[in-house]
Amino acid sequence: MGSLNPRCDPPSVTGTVSPVLRPPFRGFLAARFVSLLGTSMSSVALALGILDASGKAGDLGIVLAANIGPQLVLLLVGGAIADRFSRRTLLVVANLGSGVTQAGVALLLLTGTFNLFLVSCLALLNGALEAFASPALRGIVPDLVPPTGLQRANSALSLSRNVTRIAGPVLAGAIAAASNGAWAVAADALSFLIAAAFLARLPSATPVTGARGSLLPDIREGWREFRSTPWIWTMASSYFLINLVNVGPWQVLGPTLTKQHSGDAAWGIVLSVRAVGLLAMSLLMYRLVLRRPLRAGAVAAAVGATPLIALGTGASLPVLLVCTFVGAMGFTVAGITWDTTLQQNVPRDMLSRVSSYDDLLSFGSIPLGLLLIGPAANTWGAEPVALIGGVAFVVVALVPLLVRPVRELRAVTPEEVR
Repeated sequence: MGSLNPRCDPPSVTGTVSPVLRPPFRGFLAARFVSLLGTSMSSVALALGILDASGKAGDLGIVLAANIGPQLVLLLVGGAIADRFSRRTLLVVANLGSGVTQAGVALLLLTGTFNLFLVSCLALLNGALEAFASPALRGIVPDLVPPTGLQRANSALSLSRNVTRIAGPVLAGAIAAASNGAWAVAADALSFLIAAAFLARLPSATPVTGARGSLLPDIREGWREFRSTPWIWTMASSYFLINLVNVGPWQVLGPTLTKQHSGDAAWGIVLSVRAVGLLAMSLLMYRLVLRRPLRAGAVAAAVGATPLIALGTGASLPVLLVCTFVGAMGFTVAGITWDTTLQQNVPRDMLSRVSSYDDLLSFGSIPLGLLLIGPAANTWGAEPVALIGGVAFVVVALVPLLVRPVRELRAVTPEEVR
């Protein structure tokens, strides 16, 4: 596939102003920042609120499963709908719906009338809305910026996401200390409504094809596009394996191993350093120009394995912190280059469907990895499993470089746009 798919009709490039400073994308960035900040606050407050209300960790697991389940089940349907109708309208509706569901959860927690069935139903609805919003979020960005501005746009989105991951839990903790943590869930509901207001002001640039009968042919068409493009399915398969060998060891074994070697406070320090690495690389990627983004992304993804290898070798805390910082930077490069490459090269009327297959494959391995990590650590030991996971991470991150389109696909240049 060429560096710019001729079926991708890009927005016109006017002037030299950064796309992040132009009103359409600026409004979208504001919507994402507000929404992500509310979600980061709510994730902490919801867990504490449910545990305080029911006293059962299993209830929190049920609510989280109710939220994640429909995201996976409905993701392909969401991609098909996002390619058929206005992505702006879909995002406005999804944010309004999420605001209502989160308001319902906040009301139950604030009034002391917690009901597991009702909260689970609201979480399920929220997860279903997320399944429709997620493909549209990736698909709408090329409607707002020219192809040459996509890397900067994705860098700005990455920066806002990482800032909210730091600020959200801090604000949620402050709210919980001052009053009732459920108010953070209420703030999340308000953030969705504010985001919907920002999104409603965006131009409706996505071609609206209207109803065309069953969605199944659209879903099949998206699958054909996905599997017929070697660099797409190769990289998506790589991310499937990366998440399989990385997420479980990092999230489950990471806290345990750092506590054994460096004390109770060590894991919090590690996560803080990781957040700094994510932020720093998001800023750098706003300025860097990567001519072969998939090649750079694959190498950077392999660098992301360094903290897992450090855990597996029993490295000292200073070494682990350096590896964590560098690994976080690698993750950021990989994520930004991947989103940008998809948006520059996949036809606009197929982008949300292809993105939904990518997300389903890439993230579908996370539950499996989390289930397997406990038995694996009990059988072979935590450090050996972390080390094996880190080495496997490097291998599966670099294997896509054996595929020629991954190595040679070039980023879109201003000359190609003209």
